[in-house]
Amino acid sequence: MPWLRALPSTRDRTRPLPDKPLPIEPLTDKPLTDKPLAGSPLTDRQGTPQTGVRGELRQDTTVGGKDLTRWHSRFGRLLVGAVQRISQFLGPHGALVLTLMLGAAIAAALTAAFAEVYESVVEADGVAGLDHPVLAAGKSLRSPGLDVAITAFTDVGGTVGMPILALAVMGVLAYRRRSWTPVILIVTAGLGSLLMTIAGKRLIGRTRPDLSDAVPPYEHSASFPSGHSLNAVVIAGIVAYLIILRLKTARSRVLAGAAAAVFAAAMGLSRVYLGHHWLTDVLAAWALGAAWLALVITAHRLYLTVRKRRARGEAPAGTAPGAGAPKAEHA
Repeated sequence: MPWLRALPSTRDRTRPLPDKPLPIEPLTDKPLTDKPLAGSPLTDRQGTPQTGVRGELRQDTTVGGKDLTRWHSRFGRLLVGAVQRISQFLGPHGALVLTLMLGAAIAAALTAAFAEVYESVVEADGVAGLDHPVLAAGKSLRSPGLDVAITAFTDVGGTVGMPILALAVMGVLAYRRRSWTPVILIVTAGLGSLLMTIAGKRLIGRTRPDLSDAVPPYEHSASFPSGHSLNAVVIAGIVAYLIILRLKTARSRVLAGAAAAVFAAAMGLSRVYLGHHWLTDVLAAWALGAAWLALVITAHRLYLTVRKRRARGEAPAGTAPGAGAPKAEHA
């Protein structure tokens, strides 16, 4: 019968067991691999990790083929060595926070120096000569409907709208990446921007345009620098930077950067249109914001460099081999 032929013969059933026992995997909760499967929420289609420290090392260290952890200048390499030594005591995120604090001190000093230059320019009636003509041009464009629309837009960059927007974006980025890095960067960038705004207003104390030239609701704090403009450059810039790190095409990166630039430019010009700031207040805010944003991005590059070297077990220059090896890496 056919089914009898399929049964093993007596000879097969009595075959002796092998000398070495077959390996048996113990029952554990540990997965067969510590690498996420391709296409899972933690990876992209190629299986590249997107979250935590591994995601940062695999995706944030290069942009458009440029290695952000490679420093060509001697000063840059010295900075990396110093931050790497600090990270041995504070950890990578602790070193990032300390670096950002030092950057904030530099930004405050830059604001004070900028204030001195600004006063000399105003006294010479150089760039400040643009203030009144530009304000007059803005007034000529006003209409009731446009006033309402631009007031609503400028409120997005105010003391209520901008923090809410920044917190929302920060929460999404931190959750999707399972990392504290977006939180540290956005919070520190915002606090530094606030510090620079307060310092500039107290150092200069410039008067805003006359209330008769402004659109209500009126503002009464000092005019220099434009806090809305400075915050827009810093917050939109750091958010765009974090997003660009994960974008795959040059076109998408250009669009993200352009969107941030348009937002910051529109925010600054809206302040002049409404008569709440002079043009030079906005120009100064853009310059200060760009300088602070560059410092924040530099601090993040140092953080990525330290993370990468710790993952490779590289010690800082001048230390014993193996001294830079991390004990454990966590997101």
